[in-house]
Amino acid sequence: MDGPLPVLDVHTPVSSFAIVYSNDDTLDTLFDKLSSKTFAEFSGQRVQRGWVKYSWNGSIWNLDDDSDFTIFIWRQKSTTPGSDQWPVLHVRDPEEPLPAPPAYQNISFYMFRPKPAASPSRPRSSASSTKTGKKGRKASSETKPPDDVPKYKQEFEKFHSENGVRTILGGIGPVKNVRMLLKSGYRHVYISRKFAIAHGFIPADAAPGHYGYGGLVNIGKWPVTVGRTKTTHSVYLSEESHFDVVLGRSFMEYRQIKLDPVDPTDVVCMDTGEKIDCELVILKDGKGQIVTVT
Repeated sequence: MDGPLPVLDVHTPVSSFAIVYSNDDTLDTLFDKLSSKTFAEFSGQRVQRGWVKYSWNGSIWNLDDDSDFTIFIWRQKSTTPGSDQWPVLHVRDPEEPLPAPPAYQNISFYMFRPKPAASPSRPRSSASSTKTGKKGRKASSETKPPDDVPKYKQEFEKFHSENGVRTILGGIGPVKNVRMLLKSGYRHVYISRKFAIAHGFIPADAAPGHYGYGGLVNIGKWPVTVGRTKTTHSVYLSEESHFDVVLGRSFMEYRQIKLDPVDPTDVVCMDTGEKIDCELVILKDGKGQIVTVT
């Protein structure tokens, strides 16, 4: 007789529940189960790709496509149901703002988990001196406290903080669910040439000498939607190939973007108080080398 089917815990910004998981499930059937449980919370909308993430091994992972789902299944098989390593699902509509106090926030949802308190620094021991030799020379010794954080972890975190870039989901013009680079090193709002042609921002037959080939060109003012707020900005054509849209200082200053120096995924729009879902992305080229976005 087969054993009981495994159970997956699920957290949303305002609720928690569990679903039964079967080995016959696909990504679509999993979305169907989640949709039936969140029907009221998401106003009847079906759970879609880009809505679901899962926690595993201390990190948050996307569950957007069949490739992600294959990895998700493999990770399930590598652990035991109910153990600390067992994956936990997190679901939210990225088009809807997160609940802000005094509204209820589900602290089990990954974006609302309390941040671990910083460990207090150990006081350095005072230097001691002892007399040595006939001339009474003093040899000072200072005890250096052991570092609480292992060196490999410091190097790992330094690597990510130096090479990772913040990305958020938003909309520009009529196009929704666009992965955008948030970078104060850029001055304006930019869209890539390929994206601009694909979505009709510039003509598909743009010839050399036009629309940016002869220099930076302003293609007009376009609405940019991040969270529940839409603002209008001057948009420039860019030859940036890594991101379709880049939100620079003009956007960040207008929306009063607040960044957390400790948690790079903590992004708040101070003009409305919205906390924006942010992912840290590390770019690599075809050889696996880090691509630095300046």
